[in-house]
Parts: sequence; structure tokens; C-alpha cells
Amino acid sequence: MISLDDISLRLAGRLLIDHASVAIPEGARVGLVGRNGTGKTTLFRAITGELSLETGQIRVPTRARIGQVAQEAPAGPETLIEVVLAADKERAALIKESAAATDPARIAEIETRLADIGAHAAPARAARILAGLGFNEEAQARPCAEFSGGWRMRVALAAILFAEPDLLLLDEPTNYLDLEGTLWLQDYLAHYPRTVLLISHDRELLNSSVGFILHLDRQKLSLWRGGYDSFDRQRQEKLVLDAKQRMKQEAKRKHMEAFVERFRAKASKARQAQSRLKALAKLAPIADAGSDEAAAISIRHPERLLSPPIITLDGVMAGYDPGKPILRNMTLRIDHDDRIALLGPNGNGKSTFAKLVAERIAPQGGRVVRASGLEVAYLAQHQLDELVAEESAFDHVRRLMPDAPEAKVRSRAAEMGFSGAAANTRIASLSGGEKARLLLGLAAFHGPHLLILDEPTNHLDIAARQALVEAISAFPGAVILISHDATLLDACAERLWLVSGGTVKPYDGDLEDYRRLVLARTDPSAGNGKADGRSDNDRAEARRLAAEKRAELGPLRKRIKDAEAGIVKLEREIAALDEKLAAPGLYERSPAEAARLSKARAELSVTLVEAEEVWLELSASYEEAQAAG
Repeated sequence: MISLDDISLRLAGRLLIDHASVAIPEGARVGLVGRNGTGKTTLFRAITGELSLETGQIRVPTRARIGQVAQEAPAGPETLIEVVLAADKERAALIKESAAATDPARIAEIETRLADIGAHAAPARAARILAGLGFNEEAQARPCAEFSGGWRMRVALAAILFAEPDLLLLDEPTNYLDLEGTLWLQDYLAHYPRTVLLISHDRELLNSSVGFILHLDRQKLSLWRGGYDSFDRQRQEKLVLDAKQRMKQEAKRKHMEAFVERFRAKASKARQAQSRLKALAKLAPIADAGSDEAAAISIRHPERLLSPPIITLDGVMAGYDPGKPILRNMTLRIDHDDRIALLGPNGNGKSTFAKLVAERIAPQGGRVVRASGLEVAYLAQHQLDELVAEESAFDHVRRLMPDAPEAKVRSRAAEMGFSGAAANTRIASLSGGEKARLLLGLAAFHGPHLLILDEPTNHLDIAARQALVEAISAFPGAVILISHDATLLDACAERLWLVSGGTVKPYDGDLEDYRRLVLARTDPSAGNGKADGRSDNDRAEARRLAAEKRAELGPLRKRIKDAEAGIVKLEREIAALDEKLAAPGLYERSPAEAARLSKARAELSVTLVEAEEVWLELSASYEEAQAAG
């Protein structure tokens, strides 16, 4: 068991954890969650002994090996497989000693210990881990120095997974992974045989790979059994109960205060009044846990939608070097309301395809036809570095509106979530989520017909990712998504395109089919392509039936998405009216305007109820159709 007993943790003068206690069962897989900046990574540093506690102590079992991904990615001449094998220090030391040992008794001891720790099967296990993280056999034999920083971080992750420490600490391990690597890691961690403490904002990872959620909120720690969805449901229920309890407590407090005020001066009641005062002092307030909701993300809508298709590709080739295309023979079409997710391992050309569609690179062959007046917004995964650290959100918006009056510039900044003083805050002082929100607003500044998002969830916490899902759902134009966040893809994508084998084609299957395909590729038992016991013909028939089923359910799913977007829009309009109605002095200053706003709100409320009923009916029909299939 890992015990955190009455710990307080301070960093740079800021109190992050205040007298918190929690016990983590041995062998538990735990997801550590909380808003950005609450101190999750700092807690890891305290567990490893890198930071000292202000109060309390952290107890880890004696001789337990603690492991985390190295901050410095390996970059030497050693091959990837050599780097991973070297992570098991005991095995490496025993093999080195065995090569030099001459005493028969000691050699026998070494060989026995090597057999006990499975040393001879280690190369195969290391190769499986590297394969799961995206390295084929040829890549595993290459030196680390030949790979970019992101790929070397995958090697560092592979090394710590191979070492199998007793306590595995992982801080946002999917940051350098594609969807394929993330799906593999989910499965690997779900079967990890020792204790795991995992920081992640990936909801699917937290649902499939852990059995507990450790929540860091308001400087306190609380442990919840189950995955993230279970935690979220339990916490919402607790918030409701706490709110009711606060109301009861406040009513009791007011009653006691009124009694004290009435009878404090009467001798016959003085003792009872004093008793009430003592009871009041002991009545500990129930803290308001607040909300984890993030600020809404706004994507500017196009002034008008274009007639489909907005883009067609006919036999198109694309690449960077003349005569060396990365993608070939692409014949596709994109319609005005498409929701497309690009699948395929990193390095296969997903970003190349995105740049082709965004006109960042020109086609090397074939024909691309674009609708007249088409506006495309492209948010690249490394675009965060393009923000000027010493400037503000206002400065970045001003650059796109050089001749506009200041009021209009501030209005557009507020539309992106930067109103008032926030618009003047230096970029360097913004959180990762705030920077991502600004970049998305700048990318979609002119109201695009097509929005291309390449890893948009990087630097976003769970609440901000949900806000992004809502913004994409409400956006009426087309969207192309590249993301390792399966929750985002499952919520937003209606079509899947696979980037593989030097081309882009529609994928006949859903995300669950693709997950099974990814895991089968890295499962040695799937070497014959029949890991699930089905023949090639059976799997082809299953894919065909799955495609037919998606085609049948597609229109219904589209109506559900439209209904959801309509509900979100109505809720925002009602919230805007509530804000106006709450303005001080409105009813005295302009009773006619107040009456008009009240009437509009009542009408919108009726419309919202009707829209929710339609959504419920459509959802029920969709579930019935799925069950029937």
C-alpha cells in the first residue's frame, strides 16, 4: 500500500496540497485527475523524493522500485532494442557478470536468477512493447540518434514499461503517441501487474485502464473506485447531495441565530442562547466543491454554407519533394457538413493530407476541385509555438483587424473567451488550455467552411476537451480531425478515413473495429492474421455488414447531432437572456425591455423542452436500430 498521510505541498510559495491523506491499495491502477495547475506533477515529484513535503509523510513499501519516464529522451548510438533492454538493470548487470564470471557456483546462481526473472524472453517482450508504440522490426535495430525527439520519448516510455517497476508513475504518457499507440497503451496498462499512478486528460484511457480515480481538487485528495465516467457520475451525485445539505445547514444556522438574537438578553433563556452559540460555532460549513466546467470554446461559423461537395480529389498525389509523393491515387470528396477522422500511425501521411486540403502544399499530380469561396481553417499540432509570448490575445486579434476600432477588436477577443483584463494578459502567463482556445479562435477567425484540427486536445484538460466536443458539434461546417483522443473521435467523427500504404481511403469499420485491428497487429498470436479465430472471408463479410449498418444509421446519427447542436444553441441563448435580465435596475429603468426579454426567455424555454424531447426520441430510435443490427 502507498500511504499519503496528512501531506502538505508547496511550490514557489503557492500551497498546492493542504493536509491531504489517502491510501492507494497495492497493485491498484489509479488515474490522477484535476484541473491544470492544481499540482498533479508536483505530487509525483514528492512521491519520488525530488520535492520535500511541508507536512506529513509519504510511505512506499520498502525496497519498492519506483519508475517514471526519463525527462531526457535517449539519443545515443545504441539501438532502440538495446536501450529498452538496458532498462532492466538487474538483468543487464547479471548478463555482464555472467560474461566475466569463472566460478561455476556463481555462474549457476546467475543462470538461475536469469531464468527466474525471464531474462531470456526479454528481447521478445521488449520488441512487443516497441512494436505497440509504433516501431517496426527495422526501426528497432536503428540507433536512437536517428529519431526525432517525439519518437525518442516513445523509446523512453517503452523502456520504463519494460522495466516493470513496482510503482509506475506516468505523466500524460499519450502526449507523444498517435491514436494507434494510445489504443495499445490502454490495453497494456489495463493488464499491468503492479501499481500504476497515471496523470492523464484522456477520458478513454482513464475509463479502460484504471480501477480508481484519485481526484486533486481545492488542495485535497479523494480516491474513487471505478474509471473516469464512474467517478464523474459519483461526484455529480455528491455535489447534488452536498448542495441540499448546505441548504439545510444554512436554514438551521439562520434559525439558531434568530433564537440567539431573540433571547440573548432574557435571563430565563440565556443558558439556551449560550448553548445555541456553542452549537453554531461547531457547525462546520459544507464546502462548495464548485464545478469542473471549462469556459466554452467558440468556433466562428461561416456566413453561409456551400453546396456539396466542397472539395473533390481525383487521382491526387501529394508530398514535399518533387517526384517523391508520400500519398498517391487519392480519389475522395468532402461535403459541407462532413465529420471525418483520419486514422493511421504517425509518419503515414495524415498531416501531409491535412496540409494538402488546407493548401499548405500543392498537389504533385491529379486534380483537386474546390468550391468557389471556400474558406479553410487549419490548426496544426505545433502551432502553439507561433504565439508571441510577450504579446496578448488582444495583440494577436489586432493583427487580423488592423483597421478596426478598439471596441470591435475587444469584442472579437471576448468571443474567443478573452474579455476584459484577460485580453491584455501576456501569452506567457496563459495556461495551455487558454493558448489552445486562442489558437482555435485565430484559426477560425474568418468563419471557415472547413475546419482541420491536428491534435487539438494537446494541453487541454478533460473539461476543456468536453467544451471542444460541444463546439465541434455546434459548428455547421465540415471538420477533419487528427487526434489520439478516442473520446473526441467517437463523439465527433461520422466518417473514418485510413491513411495507410501511401494513400487515403474510407475505412470499413468503426473505432472499435480499428482498436481490435491495432491490437491484433502487435499481438504475436495474430501473426497469421487470424487471432480472433475467423477466416479472412468472415472478417471481410463482417466489415461489409458493419459498413452497411453505418450507412443505414448515418442519417439518423446526423439528425441526432443536429438536435444536440440546436439544444446547445438554445441553452446559450437562454443563458445570455438570463445575464441581461439579471442586470441591476433593469425592471425600474426599462420595464418594457424587461418584459420583452422575459417573454423571449419563456418562449426559448418551451422550444428547448421540445428540442430535448425530439433528441430523446431520436436517441431511442438509434439505440433500437443498433440493437436490431
